[in-house]
Amino acid sequence: MAAEVQSVGKIHPVVLCGGTGTRLWPMSRELYPKQLLALTSQRSMLQETVDRVADAERFGPPLLICHEEHRFIVAEQLRQISTDPRDIVLEPVGRNTAPAIAVAALMLAADDPDGVLVAMPSDHVIQEVDQFRDAVGIAAEAARSGTVVALGLTPDEPQTGYGYIHRGVPLDGVSGCFKVSRFVEKPDRKTAESFIAQAGWHWNSGIFVLQASGYLAELERLQPDILAACREAVRSGSRDLDFFRLAPKPFATSPSISIDHAVMERTDKAAVVPVEMGWSDVGSWSALWRIGEKDGNGNVLVGDVVARDVRNSYIRGEDRLVAAIGVEDLVIVATDDAVAVAPRNHAQAVRELVEALKEGGRSEHIYHSYVYRPWGYYRSIDVGDRFQVKQIAVKPGAELSLQIHHHRAEHWVVVNGTARVTRGDETFLLKENESTFIPIGVVHRIENPGKVMLRVIEVQSGCYLGEDDIVRFEDTYGRT
Repeated sequence: MAAEVQSVGKIHPVVLCGGTGTRLWPMSRELYPKQLLALTSQRSMLQETVDRVADAERFGPPLLICHEEHRFIVAEQLRQISTDPRDIVLEPVGRNTAPAIAVAALMLAADDPDGVLVAMPSDHVIQEVDQFRDAVGIAAEAARSGTVVALGLTPDEPQTGYGYIHRGVPLDGVSGCFKVSRFVEKPDRKTAESFIAQAGWHWNSGIFVLQASGYLAELERLQPDILAACREAVRSGSRDLDFFRLAPKPFATSPSISIDHAVMERTDKAAVVPVEMGWSDVGSWSALWRIGEKDGNGNVLVGDVVARDVRNSYIRGEDRLVAAIGVEDLVIVATDDAVAVAPRNHAQAVRELVEALKEGGRSEHIYHSYVYRPWGYYRSIDVGDRFQVKQIAVKPGAELSLQIHHHRAEHWVVVNGTARVTRGDETFLLKENESTFIPIGVVHRIENPGKVMLRVIEVQSGCYLGEDDIVRFEDTYGRT
């Protein structure tokens, strides 16, 4: 349920949940990307981002913008940390940060035209939260006059994947904020090295603080096509349960461009607040090695790992043992269906592996073996010619859609909890160690009426076992 709007005068957090994090494959995949993973703590990066602005005196409830495929996972992760969002906005297609922030500004301006928002990615690590909040407060003071403010970081190496900001003269009346004299997005290495050698250069953190009406005015001047597309996408959008769906056709007409290129490189109203806040964008496995807790040999070991004579490596075992001996400067990441190995200084190239998977027509870049749904999840256990075995886990009180399949039959065995089964005209209960059979073309549904997780082993058999062989007649989650 979206939070009631009672935050006029406070800073409005806007959390950008797009992106697929291909450099963190095989953990990060299209349907469960890195921002939804617990990579640096017991909570997901999205949850850590939302918690960063959980200060009711300074911040209003967060507005989140995500892809529609991730909506139920995002909502569940917010529920887990007892966060009531202002709204969860669904993008039908990705259009980068300038349109996403425009959508947020349009929606916020409807209630608080002069309100200030902080737009931040959901996949960053910030270790010094107090410094972050203080910097946002300084930036908000500057933004109230129409300035578009970026948080700037002290660069320690010539990174070519970041934007660079050259600090100019102090901004009148706002201590700790400076006008931007130059903004350069992702320079080549030689240029980045020259910036590092000079004083006054900062990395662009990707976190922006701006006034809703001021940003919309700059878009009107600099990028009118973006503003027109986003305004119509919001105007023609629709409510879907606890989500707001942008209208697909108008939003798709927006140019796909970052706020860096669209506004910051072109505006005369750009400013920067320098801050040291223990920031990392966690863009690769080597970045996780840099910020991770290391053993005496410089290794970051996560999960079920046995390492002997191993140095300066990042090794992660998810759902299985990883054993390594006599190696150094490696990244080894193993999930239950894939293993990635790379030299640590080449970990950025993991995205090339993902491209190879796409070109080969494989699915491991899209799905985990665990596939999450609003009612729970299913896990593929075994697949063969004309059969597939899955574990289905249904949350207490949840239910799957009322559906049929045209090409497969299903056998269900309850291994934990109690299931309420609809099969044709029948409705009955199945307890542990009981089973039933769903013939091809028979309407069916499974529900969990109990208070513990329901787990069912499903054996599918038939000539076609794809997830698109499904016709939904009723669905609690609006997917018919």
